Amino acid sequence: MGKTKHTGPIKLPGKPDPKLWVSKVPFGLGKVKPKHIRDTIKVMADNRDNLPYAMRILTQGVCDGCALGVSGLYDQTLAGPHVCTTRLNLLRLNTMPAIKPNVLHADIDELRKMDSTELRKLGRLPYPLIRRKGERKFSRLSWDAALDMIAERIRQIDPKQLAFYLTARGITNESYYAAAKVARFLGTNNIDNASRICHSPSKTALKRSVGIGASSCNYKDWIGTDVLVFWGSVAANNQPVSTKYMYAAKRKGTKIIVINPYREPAMDGYWVPSIAESALFGTKLADDFYQVNIGGDIAFMHGVMKHWFAMEMEKPGSAIDRKFVNEHVNGYEELRQHVKSQDWAQLERSSGISRQRMEEFAELLAASKSGVFVWSMGLTQHRFGTDNISQVANLALLRGFLGREYCGLMPIRGHSGVQGSGEMGADPFSLPGGEFKGDDIPRVEHVWGFKLPTWQGDIVGVTLENALLPEDHERKLKLFYTSGGNFLETMPEPDFVRDCLESIQIRVHQDIVLNTSTLADAEEAVIVLPAMTRYEQPGGGTSTSTERMVYFSPEIAGPRIEEARTEWQIYCDLAARVDPERAALVQFKDAHALRAEIAKASPNYDGVQHLKNKGDVFQWGGAWLCEDGVCPTKDGRGRLIPVELPELRKPEGHFYITSRRGKQFNSMIYSNKDPFNAADRYDVLLSKSDAAKHGITEGEAVVLYNSSGSFHGRAKFADIASGNLELYWPECNALLPKKVYEPYAGIPEYNTAVVMERAETYHALKDTRYVEKRIAELDQEIADEE
Repeated sequence: MGKTKHTGPIKLPGKPDPKLWVSKVPFGLGKVKPKHIRDTIKVMADNRDNLPYAMRILTQGVCDGCALGVSGLYDQTLAGPHVCTTRLNLLRLNTMPAIKPNVLHADIDELRKMDSTELRKLGRLPYPLIRRKGERKFSRLSWDAALDMIAERIRQIDPKQLAFYLTARGITNESYYAAAKVARFLGTNNIDNASRICHSPSKTALKRSVGIGASSCNYKDWIGTDVLVFWGSVAANNQPVSTKYMYAAKRKGTKIIVINPYREPAMDGYWVPSIAESALFGTKLADDFYQVNIGGDIAFMHGVMKHWFAMEMEKPGSAIDRKFVNEHVNGYEELRQHVKSQDWAQLERSSGISRQRMEEFAELLAASKSGVFVWSMGLTQHRFGTDNISQVANLALLRGFLGREYCGLMPIRGHSGVQGSGEMGADPFSLPGGEFKGDDIPRVEHVWGFKLPTWQGDIVGVTLENALLPEDHERKLKLFYTSGGNFLETMPEPDFVRDCLESIQIRVHQDIVLNTSTLADAEEAVIVLPAMTRYEQPGGGTSTSTERMVYFSPEIAGPRIEEARTEWQIYCDLAARVDPERAALVQFKDAHALRAEIAKASPNYDGVQHLKNKGDVFQWGGAWLCEDGVCPTKDGRGRLIPVELPELRKPEGHFYITSRRGKQFNSMIYSNKDPFNAADRYDVLLSKSDAAKHGITEGEAVVLYNSSGSFHGRAKFADIASGNLELYWPECNALLPKKVYEPYAGIPEYNTAVVMERAETYHALKDTRYVEKRIAELDQEIADEE
């Protein structure tokens, strides 16, 4: 851990810089861009019935959107107020009234006519509900009846047949911790969280490369670093306040590089609404784009290192920070030999980037005295996601971009609370303050006062699949308890996921709103429990940002959903009903008592017990992890890891697809139009050259298909690398293969090969033999390449 403390927010420069302007036309009139003023007015109108409460949430609470960590209207990076459209879009979840009874208790088929956006707008869940098998409507249930029913079933089943899942929907560290403790108290290690489908490879890779499981640096390190690289991350879209940090970085002379198949308009130029100059004329963010193939990042990074090692042969020290490597890094020679053996032609083919461009990027990094690497799902959501991140760590270690100002490795989080999920132990491989292995087990047992189950729990994807096991199998999933989450819209092959969900005996949905998964049947019953938001919880709650800032969000006075309960208290109440004789082990007097135990169970969180007022915050680990190059590994050194080129499984003539986000937060969609490119949710982004090869015109109906499913959409031309397609998520999930997980971190595969055809051709020849033959050819070509 680092010894240097974060020094707090800095001021933006006062004078404008016309060199960074996108356009001299005020407010970007005529351009495709977010309409911040219009959207803000719309949010105010949506919340007009609770506007004073909405304002208190914005000015007093910690943002429940992305993980930048805005407390009230302020953060630890830049002075001045911050608010973004992501946070504003989520605001209504906290202020809307309860669902009207006549709607809530309507026939289930009437509710199923609505998508999740429409269901969300119905309002908050008002009280516990149950719908037994064969029943057409939800019925009201008392809290005692609901929890007693769940507790009774837990007592009847093998703990291996019980599983918990927590999404990142404004969930606090306190709730993650209570769930992690309760799960183990009940004898199960089947507990997982939303990071499994976003950043689990980041933690796994960083642990093995440099011994840490979080960002090594701060957002402040963006501002003044020589080069800031965004790898598979569209921060301007997913974490809008970050554009303010990018603006500040540009004013300090930082070069911003984006590595992504699609030349993202939001990273090309952005109108930052809280900076007058940028709001008027926009800000050019990215200095350059490297449009790699989907899955081509490892090859691209091999090319960068191959050129570095060639530079070193000519002039030692010209590319590698030899002093840093000698003092702080293992595995140099093994990596060098591995990279030297790579063939340039293969690297160009796999990455989609020319050798000249790879060498150009290599020389830019070699000439930089500092650098910060930021990444997101473009790197993690692959079956080789962990290798992707270890390859990024290789670059940072070779250049010494670690453990000092303006340097670092940053997996940028998309949810305000998800960084804390594994750190609180809500993960099958984690415990508070450590891993589910070795000395961490007796350490946590001492704090908790009971023995932990010793068997390895399952990741959530496998847990869901276990619902289809034979009835007498010890891991047959019989009771699934999920806080938030919508697996029908977040996991590959939704039809398969529905079969899994409906094969579970009892499903418990602890949430604030309905979604499509809540409406799926169950073998015996679906139980719905109304939860409080983070702003309603007595005693407040904490969340951990991307940069490891632990923020306190106070309880905020306002209207309440009468029967909604604090999430961590629901877990503890349930556990006490399952095992009354040991109930004292899982009871907390209040939120402060819970935080006091977190401080004991997780050494990094020593300090959380002192957070109790608006604005209270501390950063665990100091400003920089691995400070001065010293890593929290057994020997204190980082590890260079030779990574093999992945097989992309894209036969000749086929396309590789990946998913992207529009105006949405996770799977919650707020508009059918992408504000950055005007694309529809069913548009297929493809290059003009690929369209010409296939005789496709813009706006034409197309069909994409493979052995997993099919997708009907319309062609939209975009500046995207040839051979690659981008589709909106979750609409494209039917094309993604089920049961394919990254071997180290367990993240599902979110990229795949597809056949694309004009819809007219597809439907004209759409007899079963034709489609099955094409799919069989695709599968055989993939098998041959493997």
